[in-house]
Amino acid sequence: MSDARTATGIDPYQLGHQQRHKRQYNAEHASRGLASKRIITGYGFWIFLLSDIIMFAAFFATYAVLSSATAGGPTGRQIFDIDNTAIETSCLLASSFTCGLASIGAERHRDSWFYGAMGITFILGATFIGLEIHEFAGLVKQGAGPERSAFLSAFFTLVGCHGLHVTVGLLWLLTMTAQVFAKGYRADVLRRILCFTLFWHALDIVWVALFTVVYLIGIT
Repeated sequence: MSDARTATGIDPYQLGHQQRHKRQYNAEHASRGLASKRIITGYGFWIFLLSDIIMFAAFFATYAVLSSATAGGPTGRQIFDIDNTAIETSCLLASSFTCGLASIGAERHRDSWFYGAMGITFILGATFIGLEIHEFAGLVKQGAGPERSAFLSAFFTLVGCHGLHVTVGLLWLLTMTAQVFAKGYRADVLRRILCFTLFWHALDIVWVALFTVVYLIGIT
C-alpha cells in the first residue's frame, strides 16, 4: 500500500513537509538575525551619539562660563560675522536634507538618487568647513586667536570641535559611497549608512544650538 501511495505521489512519511518546515525555519532564523544585528547596531550607535552630545554639553557649559572672560580683548559682538555664519548654517541644514534623500535612495536601491544626494551633501559640508576655516583664519589674522583670552579659547574649542566632527563625517561619507559602489546595497552597508545619517543629523542639531548660543547671543 505504501508503494502505491508513493507511486501516486503521496508522501507517507511527510518528508517533503519536513523539508519545507526546515527551509521556513532557516529563513525565519536568518531574518531574525538580520533584524537583531540592525537593532544592536542602531542601539550601540545611539549610545555613541549620546556620549558625543555629553561631550559637547561640557564644551557648551565651559563656553557659557568663559563667554565674558575677554581679558580686555574683543567680544563676540566685535568679531562675529553673522552673515558668514548664516551661510554656514544654511549649507549644513541643506546638507541634512540631502543626506536624508541619500538614505532613502539607498533603501530603494536607486543609484542616481543615492550618489547624487551624497555628492550634494559632500559639497555642502565641504563649503561649511571652508567658510569655518576662513572665519578662523580671519580671527587669527586680526589678533583674536585662541590664546588672546579665555573667551576665545572656549570659542575656538567648541566651534573647532564641531568642525572636526563635520570633517570626519565627510570622510565617512566618501567611505560609504565607495562601499556602495564596491559592494552594492547589502544589509551591512545599509546599516552603516543608517549610522552615518544619524551622525550627520546629530551634527546639525549641535550646530543649531551652537549658532544660537554662541553667535546669536554673542552679537546681542
